[in-house]
Amino acid sequence: MKKIIALLLLLSFSLYAKSINVALAANVSYAIGDLKAAFHKKYPDTRVEITLGGSGKLTAQINHGAPYDIFMSANMLYPNALYKQKLALTQPKIYAKGSLAILSLRPRDFTKGIALVLDKNIRRIAIANPKIAPYGKASIGALKNAKLYKKVKSKFIYGESIAQTVTYAVTAADIGFIAKSALYSSKMTRFKKGRNWTEVNAKLYTPIAQGIVILKHAKESTDAKHFYDFILSKEAKAIFKKYGYNVS
Repeated sequence: MKKIIALLLLLSFSLYAKSINVALAANVSYAIGDLKAAFHKKYPDTRVEITLGGSGKLTAQINHGAPYDIFMSANMLYPNALYKQKLALTQPKIYAKGSLAILSLRPRDFTKGIALVLDKNIRRIAIANPKIAPYGKASIGALKNAKLYKKVKSKFIYGESIAQTVTYAVTAADIGFIAKSALYSSKMTRFKKGRNWTEVNAKLYTPIAQGIVILKHAKESTDAKHFYDFILSKEAKAIFKKYGYNVS
């Protein structure tokens, strides 16, 4: 009888357990584990469900009624559009600013900077799809500003998100333009700066300001507001900084 009562209590708890759904730009996938852990210490009864993807694809899903409560985009463009369409309850705020890096499985001469793309041994370049991924758009912008885009565009292989682009960079391509944050993941520590990666000169692209909004679906959710406030807190900013983001 005691076991039955315990089971009923457990089922009752699971039915009423609080949860929020977060649509998350793929570049934040490397930091989200630490962010969730810190949030859970404050709100242990709130479960945070994550859906990863390119910001453009996630925006399309939101436009088609996907039941997300929070959207953490890789830029400000998509959150601003959702706010104008009244699909977001809050005006977009910047939670972090991301940076670009060039990654290679093999050691390269990274003293060349972005001009490394011209190396005759670089035959394939991984890049996030600029139509749906802000980091891809920034990568194209950097190459154009460096007067290199036309010379190398035939080498591109596109990832649907920055996370997929990281995979391509160390498998299907010779190098890849990725989010710098990926390099701070525990799985990426074997890649060394100056040997396997380097930062892209920040003067070559528009800063990647990443925006967060509470979505219409979370109108009655205090838990979504708690998570939103946490992401904008000093504690979260320290975690973002740990993963290579710029915060203020």
